[in-house]
Formats: sequence, structure tokens, C-alpha cells
Amino acid sequence: MLPVADELAEALFDLAVPHEDINELVQIGRRVTDDPELLRFLEASVDELVRGMGEVGTAVDLPELDWPSGDLQRCFPVYVFVAALPYTRAYHRARGVPDEVSRRTLADLGRNMVVHRRRYGKLGVQAPWWLTHHFRGELYQLGRLQFERARFGERTARAVTAAGLDATAGTACLNLHIPDFFGPLSPAACDRSLALAREFFARHYPEEKYLAGLCHSWLLDPQLRDYLPEYSNIVRFQERFRLARADAEPSDAEPVQFVFGDPELAVENLPRRTAVERAVGDHLRAGGHWYIGHGWFPL
Repeated sequence: MLPVADELAEALFDLAVPHEDINELVQIGRRVTDDPELLRFLEASVDELVRGMGEVGTAVDLPELDWPSGDLQRCFPVYVFVAALPYTRAYHRARGVPDEVSRRTLADLGRNMVVHRRRYGKLGVQAPWWLTHHFRGELYQLGRLQFERARFGERTARAVTAAGLDATAGTACLNLHIPDFFGPLSPAACDRSLALAREFFARHYPEEKYLAGLCHSWLLDPQLRDYLPEYSNIVRFQERFRLARADAEPSDAEPVQFVFGDPELAVENLPRRTAVERAVGDHLRAGGHWYIGHGWFPL
């Protein structure tokens, strides 16, 4: 069930929801609790989210609310995640996950809402599907990086096997993710995160033996080395990984979205304030394309 107003406000605060959004979300939440149809939809959504809690790779299809009110439709996932909190926290406690790790992991809801407002200028949740990993015990924030319990796909498994490790599709691995608004991606910060991850997963998931760390990101596109100095954080991040494969299809919207906040911005108007902005924009303006890089390193 959705908490009442005072408790809802506290839950939103704990999830790092922007302060200026909390009062409005509490008001909208009353419409949910006062409407039996919305409550039934909320309960069904929570059931879908927490079914198979902790399982890796389980497809979660959160139903999208079809409602005439735009603000309620945009914000409904917030109430699903808040209502699921008792299940998530119970799972974390059962695994012995420290409260600090739990808090920082689930605070990605607030970060996600900041990204939505930066892009659209209004209250909402940018990518509810992404947050299902956090609330199902699949992903944890450990220092600068996020680590997702995952399994090798066939193509990456072949690349890892060719390098001498015994990997097959389905072998356990950790996917690395780089959240927004959390400081520089410095080598020291990454080293600390990896040390935290090794300790965390050995303690709380001892039955899972992770063969490698993987990352699928535009940050691993080797072309970035043509624009950035070798001492840059991005280039030094790339140096941690061995290339698993190269994509043939461009993904130009990815760097535009993450660097500038909106994947639909006109290329000719992209700012050139930082080295990364200049790299992304200048490459596109010259007729080039960006690609998702797929990298790995042994754990």
C-alpha cells in the first residue's frame, strides 16, 4: 500500500526526490489513494515489480498507466517504487546489505527524476524500466559506479573465451554503469568502487562467482581517444577494458543525451564548453558517428 501523506513525504525524501517536487507528489498521491481503480492498478504493478525478487535477468513489464491526467501518468511509477519499498528493504536486510548501500542505490529514483526535468522541464520519471533493477536487488551503487548482477550473452562469452577464460552464455558477471551527477569518473574513484564491489558481492552474494566486469557504453567508443588527452578520465576508464565487440549501427543519440541532456538537440547548436562537449559535437558536425563500445576485464 502507498504510505499516507506524512510517511510518503519522508519516503520521497529518503529516495533523493528533489525537494521542490515532494509537495506536488504528495498531493498527486492522494488521488491514487482515493481512487479504488488506481489502487488496484498500483497493487498489480507492485506485484509485477517484486515477483521473483533478486532473480537476475527476469523480464519485468511495468504496465503503463493510461490516464487522462498527464502529471499522474508521468508520476505513477514513483508510487509503484515507494509502495515496493518494504519488499526491497526486506530483501536487502535478508542479504545483509548495509543501510548506506541500500539508501544510495535506491536514491537513483531522485536522480532519474532530475534527468527527466532537465530534458522535459516537468515532473516525471525518465526511465522506470531502468529503476526496476534497483528495486529488485539486481543493482547496487558502490562508490562512484553501479554494479548490476548479470549473465554473459553469447557474443561476449565468445570474446572472453577467446582471451583464455572459461565463459559461456549464462555465466555470472557484473555490468558496470556510470550514474549522472556523482562527480568525476577519476581512476581513484573507479579503483575504490571496484574494491567495494569485490568485497560487497563476496559477502552478500557468495554463491555467485563473477568472472568478469562488463560495460556497454558510448564511453568505450575508441574514437574518443582521437579527441581527448591520454590523461583524461574517460580515456583512463577505457584502458581498464578489453574490447569484446564493435557495433555496426551508430548510436549518436547516446552521447548527446548523456552529455547535453537531450538526445534530440540539433547537432549544429551543441555547446563546446568542455573537452567532452567539443569531442561529441565536433565529431558529429564533421559527419562522423558514435558507437556503443562493449568492453570487459577479468575479475
